[in-house]
Amino acid sequence: MQVPNDYLERVYAGVLGKLVGVYLGRPFEGWTYQRIMAELGPIEYYVHERLNQPLVVTDDDVAGTFTFIRALEDYGIKPDLSAEEIGKAWLNYIVEERSILWWGGNGNSTEHTAWLNLKRGVAAPASGSIAVNGQAVAEQIGAQIFIDGWAMVAPRQPELAARLAEQAGKVSHDGESVHAAMLWAAMEAEAFGSSDIDHLLDTGLAQIPRDSLIARLIADIRAWHKANPDWRDTRKQIEEKYGYDKYPGNCHVVPNHALMVMAVLYAPHDFQRAQMIVNTSGWDTDCNAGNVGCLLGIMNGLDGLDEGPDWRGPIADRLLISSADGGSSINDAVRQAYYLTDLGLQLAGGQKMAAPKDGAQFHFSLPGSRQGFQPQFGVALSKDVRVSNAEFEGSRALSIAYEALGPGQVACATTPTFSPREMLNMRTYDLMATPLVYPSQVVKARVAAPAANKGAIDVRLRLRVYDEHDQLRDVDGEAVALQPGAETVLEWTLPEFGGQPIGEIGLAITGTGKRADGMLLVDYLRWDGPAALTLRRPAGDCDFWRMAWVNGVDFYSKRFPPSFRISQNRGEGLISHGTRQWTDYAVKSEIVIHLGNHGGVALRVQGLRRYYGVRLTREGKLQIVRVRDNETSVLGETAFPFQFEKKLSVTARVRGTRIEATVDGVSISVEDTDEHAFKDGAIGLFISEGALSTDAVSITG
Repeated sequence: MQVPNDYLERVYAGVLGKLVGVYLGRPFEGWTYQRIMAELGPIEYYVHERLNQPLVVTDDDVAGTFTFIRALEDYGIKPDLSAEEIGKAWLNYIVEERSILWWGGNGNSTEHTAWLNLKRGVAAPASGSIAVNGQAVAEQIGAQIFIDGWAMVAPRQPELAARLAEQAGKVSHDGESVHAAMLWAAMEAEAFGSSDIDHLLDTGLAQIPRDSLIARLIADIRAWHKANPDWRDTRKQIEEKYGYDKYPGNCHVVPNHALMVMAVLYAPHDFQRAQMIVNTSGWDTDCNAGNVGCLLGIMNGLDGLDEGPDWRGPIADRLLISSADGGSSINDAVRQAYYLTDLGLQLAGGQKMAAPKDGAQFHFSLPGSRQGFQPQFGVALSKDVRVSNAEFEGSRALSIAYEALGPGQVACATTPTFSPREMLNMRTYDLMATPLVYPSQVVKARVAAPAANKGAIDVRLRLRVYDEHDQLRDVDGEAVALQPGAETVLEWTLPEFGGQPIGEIGLAITGTGKRADGMLLVDYLRWDGPAALTLRRPAGDCDFWRMAWVNGVDFYSKRFPPSFRISQNRGEGLISHGTRQWTDYAVKSEIVIHLGNHGGVALRVQGLRRYYGVRLTREGKLQIVRVRDNETSVLGETAFPFQFEKKLSVTARVRGTRIEATVDGVSISVEDTDEHAFKDGAIGLFISEGALSTDAVSITG
């Protein structure tokens, strides 16, 4: 299957459209049309500030969409990916009560209900079926809100998109909810090659039963659209025939799907107007606006997004994915666009994409991309800073423009590398995340000063690191002088910060004369090499150091004397720290197992159910195991004189296919040449039905 020539840019537009819709609709999710009109009026642009809420938040529509698609990576990039495999991805990446889903209770939240089924061994698709959960629970909105990724990996392949959406939808839903998901996924896939909204609707209808309620609903809305020039009249008819009061549950798919269809019929080529219609209409606004935004983003491209108000600027590509793979949590639309496009190319039988600019984390290669970079404001910081994207040497670069930069003033732009302070005000669920960049890694940034600049400048790399009061403090690298027309590569080997996480990274610019005007072009910013640091409780009464671990245990407190003490009531619990950039490394710690069936140190962690474990068992064994989904393979074991409440000195190392460990002088090593061997991932601590503690964990390359 030949993919479109502009495939990557359309995927990027689709991801952005999804984000705009979700962030636009999130602050008043669940409101009725009547309340919106009374308190906010027509929703023409972002209203989060009017409701005292952050713009970029943790949201199930975003996190689920860009997490569940990873089943393709984990279980094979193939068209016949199954609901059972996607359900396994749910159990690996979802942290109970803390990430991705609305944890509204069994029988209240469809996704929570399905997750409980999966947890107790009811595999998908039974986990989301009407037979197990009943029709009312199974037909709530959730299936369609997560489908955009499946469409974006299947450009111009509506049948494949519908099939993948069906399998994904059946993990948690059934019936009309799955029909809605299949139809919208097929429409989005076809939108890579068509901008005829009626054709897209017909394409979607071809994937679902002709006598389904979703098919009948679309016929009604098409008729009302032809009869009513004003969308408000059609909205009223939808409310009268398909309103919330006609269906059980708190967020049924049918009313919301109806509003989505209405919005794209009335404004197929006007992104702003479509968002106004679907958001002003109320009900599940973030879900509906996200799906509409993704479809119109794919169909009309970046130009369609940019022809109205500045939707992209306030977001600056920022994207949060709260999951058990903490290194993917602080994310951006560019990173996701490349990831999805790469999956789509491989699914179509092609090769993996070449990473732009030799794999730099921030490369700004797509039009308008900023990858989270925004001006930093504060005391002694210039207010005249503008961050944008510019053409540069046949590609693109980040532009940091400054004006009237005088002595003592700093122009600065940074991007998040860990949880922002705004997460403390998010009202959805916790942000499970680990930092992206670490001590001992080498940060490099290629920067250039255009010849048209006026005045020389000093440029330095800047980190913003959490302190003992959970505030971000500036830490700068060495300044490099840059004359107009010059360029340089900044380089900095990062120091340790006493266990505190690095929250942001960016560049700081100062003038060297009376005044400097111009811009700094950033070709790329990257970091390489292994991390080397010691994780422990830092000075002060602070929390972000502890929140830098993905918390997958029942109890994780800072109030015990050791820095880390974890407890698990049933089954196995795990906390983890690090990213998929980590490959070969060593871990040292002195752990105490207070109670439990087994516990120890985890290596190459890729979620809650994918890692290597160096574990001590109650039966007196030192083992190296590979945990993959519900299968734990003992790769090697030896006798060990195990005792509760004894401090155990643990050293563990991964190098290529070899895993080695020494605990109190007892050593063990194994090779894992299995096709399911893990090649990268975070470190962790785990315990089974008991408690474990340690005061420090050291990582070296």
